[in-house]
Amino acid sequence: MKKLVLIALILTFIPVARAQKDPSEKPKLVVGIVVDQMRYDYLTRFYAKFDDNGFKRLINDGFSCNNNHFNYMPTLTAPGHASIFTGTTPRTHGIISNDWYNKFEKKSVYCAEDHSVHSVGTETADGEMSPHRMKTTTVSDQNRLHTQMRGKTIGVSLKDRGAILPAGHSANGAYWFQGREEGNFITSSYYMDKLPTWVTSFNSSAKAKSYMRPWKTLLDINTYTESGPDLNVFEGGFEGKKTAVFPYDLGGLNSANGGYDILKVTPYGNSLLVDFALAAIDGEQLGADMDTDFLTVSFSSTDYVGHNFGVNSKEIEDTYIRLDRDLGRLLNALDKKVGAGQYTVFLTADHAGVHVPSYLKSAKIPAGYFDSDAFDQAVQDFVSTAYGRDDLIENISNYQVFFSYKVLEENKIDAEELQKKIAHFALQYEQVNKVYTRAQLEQSGFTSGMEQLVENGFDQKRSGDVFIILDPAVISYGVTGSMHGTGYSYDTHVPLLFYGNGIKQGKTYAKTVIPDIATTISALLGIEFPNGFSGEVLSEVLK
Repeated sequence: MKKLVLIALILTFIPVARAQKDPSEKPKLVVGIVVDQMRYDYLTRFYAKFDDNGFKRLINDGFSCNNNHFNYMPTLTAPGHASIFTGTTPRTHGIISNDWYNKFEKKSVYCAEDHSVHSVGTETADGEMSPHRMKTTTVSDQNRLHTQMRGKTIGVSLKDRGAILPAGHSANGAYWFQGREEGNFITSSYYMDKLPTWVTSFNSSAKAKSYMRPWKTLLDINTYTESGPDLNVFEGGFEGKKTAVFPYDLGGLNSANGGYDILKVTPYGNSLLVDFALAAIDGEQLGADMDTDFLTVSFSSTDYVGHNFGVNSKEIEDTYIRLDRDLGRLLNALDKKVGAGQYTVFLTADHAGVHVPSYLKSAKIPAGYFDSDAFDQAVQDFVSTAYGRDDLIENISNYQVFFSYKVLEENKIDAEELQKKIAHFALQYEQVNKVYTRAQLEQSGFTSGMEQLVENGFDQKRSGDVFIILDPAVISYGVTGSMHGTGYSYDTHVPLLFYGNGIKQGKTYAKTVIPDIATTISALLGIEFPNGFSGEVLSEVLK
């Protein structure tokens, strides 16, 4: 009888044991896709224009997090890419902006610049880049460590920061587009001494030149009812063309618009990047063995088009319709090259973007433009009058005020008192909504609201001493095109889609945040989390 009971118990537990995921069933390749300046509502606005192979495939066959937000500010490109892949916020990974005032070097620094390395693939200084300013590891770094460096990581983008920061510190390669007269993908000696054969072959194929053709809408422009009229006063356009209306003759406009750089401001830049990503999969044999590889792909043209034409333009609609087809092309190629069900994809954005304020004002929605130069001078004048000195403020940038602590110390001026006085003055200024001081951020643990977003973006060593928040839909920018950087929902709400190996089919409206991505992918792979992580595992996403 006891034997029968034992056998029954064993049989009861066998199905459970078989249901557990075999660690060897990890995806062969993880593809992390970032779409620069993509609002969440682009998925819903343009859904009817998408075909079945791109965004719809990711949404309907994968898992969609529909209430996904950045949990810090500023919502800019470099902090966005770093946060997605490190699983934490600028307060920990240290990429506090695209560029910032370095109080130790007494100058503005760029997030990826590194003059200790040299350019590879160009004679210009545009390749003097590395991830050395990013303090923490990425999920791809952790995968490299976990696989004893056998798992490869390749990062590609039109922007240097879009390729470098996602790929992490230990990447096999990161490549970005060198425009102007060259039209090539380049890299840095941080990764290698010369371009691989597959990259030189791609560059010599004149693929970039093939896109110097007219940009007209992919579909009948009269069907683009999800965007405003083609002719309006809210768009920038190109030098050499009087109006920002379709079509755009890139062959005739390129010389007045940066040569090959004009491709960045069209959907053809995204198409070129997919061409290069496919070449990378073949050239590096990504996903060809049982050690998981990483490919990070950052689509930058969406950001350039948004800044130029705005989020309500026909140009942005056409850019996303064409990006949808390029995504389908990438996914179909992954099915063939790596194998259907053998790879995992996640797609998100590094930030979203505001409607053009002049357009909002025309619709009677509160919005406006902020003269940051005038404000900076007003703050300087106020401090000079109050203290009789003009050297207490060392720098004002990125809506932050940096003090000269040496001068404060020499003159026995209390830093907290100066912070409070500037904050009180700034709050009287029109279009300034909130002001926070270093003392507040160092002494308080905010758990919600704009205060928490500012705190999560505050690096104690790199950030300033007073922080300025403008009114909603108020930007310091030109009167055409869209901008981003705030903690308001139009900048924080972005898509988050998971698809492929190990991913459930479904959706959620529960709030998720950007740092959750890297921790979720780490859990999927069974690897250690990035060393500064603050995100949660989205267990509902994983099988």
